[in-house]
Amino acid sequence: MTAGDIIFACASGIGRSGVAVIRISGSGSSSVFQALTGSPPPKPRQASLRMLYTKDKELLDKALTIYFPAPRSFTGEETVELHIHGGPAVINGVLSALAELQGFRPAEAGEFTRRAYRNGKMDLAEAEGLGDLITADTAAGRRQAIWQMQGGLTAKHAEWRECLISASALAEAELDFSDEPVPEDLEGRWKAEIFELKETLTQYLREPPITERLNDGFRVVLVGAPNAGKSSLLNALARREAAIVTDIPGTTRDILEVRLDLDGYPVTVVDTAGLRETADPIEQEGVRRAYDAQSLADLILEVQDITSPSKIPNLPENRLIFHNKLDLLSKHPSNGIAGSAKTGEGLKFLELELTKAAKTAIEGAPQPLATRYRHRAALEEAVAAMSRASEAPAPELAAEDLRLASRALGRIAGVVDVEDVLDRIFSSFCIGK
Repeated sequence: MTAGDIIFACASGIGRSGVAVIRISGSGSSSVFQALTGSPPPKPRQASLRMLYTKDKELLDKALTIYFPAPRSFTGEETVELHIHGGPAVINGVLSALAELQGFRPAEAGEFTRRAYRNGKMDLAEAEGLGDLITADTAAGRRQAIWQMQGGLTAKHAEWRECLISASALAEAELDFSDEPVPEDLEGRWKAEIFELKETLTQYLREPPITERLNDGFRVVLVGAPNAGKSSLLNALARREAAIVTDIPGTTRDILEVRLDLDGYPVTVVDTAGLRETADPIEQEGVRRAYDAQSLADLILEVQDITSPSKIPNLPENRLIFHNKLDLLSKHPSNGIAGSAKTGEGLKFLELELTKAAKTAIEGAPQPLATRYRHRAALEEAVAAMSRASEAPAPELAAEDLRLASRALGRIAGVVDVEDVLDRIFSSFCIGK
C-alpha cells in the first residue's frame, strides 16, 4: 500500500442495482476525466453527464460524474465519483478501465476511511462510528452509530483527557518547578481532579456495555419444561421454522438463537432445552447449557403449558411468563401473558412487552463510553494508571502514570500529543524560563 497511489473502488457494493458509485481518491484523480471521457473535469461539486470509454474508445456507460478538489472531500484528497448503471458488466468494465491507468490501483478494505483519518477528516472513534452505521440493522443501532460518527464519543473522551492533562500539568509543575512560585497543595488538587473521573470510569466498566445489546441484541432466553412450546414460540416470533418441533419431549437439546427487530430494537430470542431430570447424557448437556444461557439473559421468558403447568425452580422473580396453548384451554391465568404459539393469539401483546423491555434496557442505559473492545481496554488501562498515580510513593511516578492514563484515552480517538502537558504548564503558570 502506497499513500500516494490513486485508489478506486465500487462504494455502493457489487451487484445489480439501478445506480452504482465508483469512488476514486488521491492526488491526480481528476486525470480520470481526460482518460475515460476525453474532456477536462467539470466544476467542483457539480454533477456532469459524461460518456465513459475504454482506452480503445469502446463505450462503457453514460455516467453522472462529480469532482471534489482537495481538501473538501471525504478523504481530504482530490476525489472523483462516477455514478454509473449498476449492472455487474458495467461495474466490472469501469473498474477494469481504471486499473489500466498509470498510478491507479484498487482500494484496500477501509482505505478511503483510513485516508480520511490520516488527513484529519475524522478521528478513529468517528471512523468506527461510520463502520457501525454501515452495518447497523436496527434503528437503535443507527442512532448509536450516528452519535459516534458525529463526534459524541470523541467529545466525551476529550473532556476526560482534558482533566488528566490538567492533573498532569499540576503534577509536572510540582515536580520540575518546585523552586518557582507555584500554588500550594498541587498534589491535593490533581488527586481531587482525577478522583471523580476514576470513579465515573470504574462504575461504567462494572456495567454491561450497551453496545453489546445493540450488536448482540437484547437477550431473551426461553425456559420451561419439555413440550411447553418454547420452540413453537420461537418459530412464531421469528415467523419462520427456525427450530425443529415435535411432540417428543427432549427434542430441543442445544441452544438456538433468532435475531428479531422489534420496533427498531434488536432482540435475540434464545431457545433452550426443556428443564427436567433425565438420564440421557445428551439431554443432560442440553439442560446444563439452558441454565448457562439463563445467566447471560437480559430477560427470562418462562413458557408454561397452560394445560399442565409445572413449577421451574430457581427462576428469577422478575421474569416474564407466557402461558402457552391457550387454544386448548380457554382459561386466562391471573399472572403473565396467555396465548398460543400455534394460533398466534397473544403474540402481539407478548411482542409489545418484549419491545418495552428492550427499549427500557437500551434507552435507559447511560450513553456508552465505549463501543469497541479496544475502547474498554483503554478505559481499563486509564483507570489502572490513575489508581497507581493516586498511590505513587514519588511524584515522578505519579506524573508518569498520569501521562499513561492520558495516552490511553487519547488512543481511543487516535489523538496522542505528548506536548499537551507542556503546553498546559506554560499557559497555566507564569514560569518564564
